[in-house]
Amino acid sequence: MRPGGPVPTSSHSPALVCSRLTFAWPDGSTLLDGLDLSVGQGRTGLIGLNGSGKSTLLQLFAGRLRPTAGTVKATGEIGYLPQNLTHDTSLRVDEALGIARTRAALYAIEAGDVSEEHFAAVGDNWDVEERARATLDGLGLTHVGLDRTIGEVSGGESVLLRLAALLLAGPDVLLLDEPTNNLDRSARRRLYDAVASFNGVLVVVSHDRELLALVDQIAELRGGEVTWYGGNLDAYEEAVAIEQQAAERMVRTAETDVRRQQRDLAEARMKLARRAQYGRKTAASRSEPKIVMGARKRQAQETAGKHRILHEQRLEEAKERLQEAAERVREDAEIRVQLPFTAVPRGRQVLELDEVVLRNGADASLRVHGPDRIALVGPNGAGKTTLLRTIAGELAPAAGEVRTHVPLRYLPQRLDVLDDGLSVVENVAKLAPEATNQHIRARLARFLFRGERADRVVGTLSGGERFRATLAAVMLAEPGPQLLLLDEPTNNLDIASVRQLCGALGAYEGALLVASHDVPFLKELNIDRYLALADGHLHEMAPESL
Repeated sequence: MRPGGPVPTSSHSPALVCSRLTFAWPDGSTLLDGLDLSVGQGRTGLIGLNGSGKSTLLQLFAGRLRPTAGTVKATGEIGYLPQNLTHDTSLRVDEALGIARTRAALYAIEAGDVSEEHFAAVGDNWDVEERARATLDGLGLTHVGLDRTIGEVSGGESVLLRLAALLLAGPDVLLLDEPTNNLDRSARRRLYDAVASFNGVLVVVSHDRELLALVDQIAELRGGEVTWYGGNLDAYEEAVAIEQQAAERMVRTAETDVRRQQRDLAEARMKLARRAQYGRKTAASRSEPKIVMGARKRQAQETAGKHRILHEQRLEEAKERLQEAAERVREDAEIRVQLPFTAVPRGRQVLELDEVVLRNGADASLRVHGPDRIALVGPNGAGKTTLLRTIAGELAPAAGEVRTHVPLRYLPQRLDVLDDGLSVVENVAKLAPEATNQHIRARLARFLFRGERADRVVGTLSGGERFRATLAAVMLAEPGPQLLLLDEPTNNLDIASVRQLCGALGAYEGALLVASHDVPFLKELNIDRYLALADGHLHEMAPESL
């Protein structure tokens, strides 16, 4: 196998194949152990809990990581869109698309320079500009010129530019890792269209329900193994629900059997004890020879022993069946957020923005009272993050005044609240200096940082783990927030944790202002008001126009 990455297989059909794949981190912890997996034609949604190895598996397929053991093979060209995408902001768009050298050669030829090197650079790609512009148009990037720099486009547009570069290269296999994380509604629709029309092998890791509605099959990575489910996310959830109902019935049946076997064993022991007592009394009243009495006693003991062993075996078998049944019942590790007392009376004024002008030039006026639940929406680059940072006091407005009347906490999109050099528990302790170490650790356990996990250095955490650590620090800070600002909070969460976060925020009694492009998530939060930041203005909008 080529070091560090997939090698072509002999088949002409695009495919991804793992054989006895093992991957361990440098600290020796094993993430995948002997995984066998084959992915063929069509759109596959790869799902699983945070930390199960989804992103790692994509990196192994893409050749970004080297297997510890086993093989990873692929047919055809691979295109890979990582979760944490970084671009050199000084790059021109044509450089990011990988067509700069071909464009330069075309222009040189048009200018009369017929050097052989220019023709070699162009090859068969005489229409490269037209194809590039058509690809950009298809992703809603008509306004992005090929000579602009990456620094001039928004974060969401840079993600679409990377996707455009992959589609221009015409890969046989396309690997997408949380591709909708930073995309606005318009950009998401464009990406959905691109996914729906892709004809090769596509594997997407995502928590985006609308994106996962487009896949042909679901591959669930759980406990180091992959289980396949036909259909999209809805079909998967229906199948899992049926499985769980059956598993729970099996547990109840097995529990009943264990209780019955325990009762039968207890009754058998009681009968044997009575029989032994009766035998001793009978022996004392008889005048049979000792040898006869001894033989009779040994026979009774053997019979009693076999009887006891039989019941004990039945009990052990019943317990094994119960264990097997219990293992089929999912007990997914989910964050269990218990928010501090944060109730705000309905009439109380929480936040005021008086003719505020943001750093990007957008204007915003706003009044928030009591436990208002507000969704902040708008296209990439409109200034939603700038608005939240201004409310949080991280940025001063260019004009106007921001007044907050309650304790607030801000969970940023980039999750840069924490000190990468400190452990999780040390970071929380900085924000809650009055709390004891024991109290902090007890609360962190609800965010799945138990024991040694709470002592892990933040810089070593995965995306989902970092979110949980940041959320824990924000929630456990003192005083507790009565105004909570969230910037794209579902970006790094698995589906189970998004569901749990919705439940936690549903119980939150303070004011909530959340910026998100995730419409199903917003609908779960029972939003009271929708605010759109677009075209330089903040205004109320109807939810049906999302």
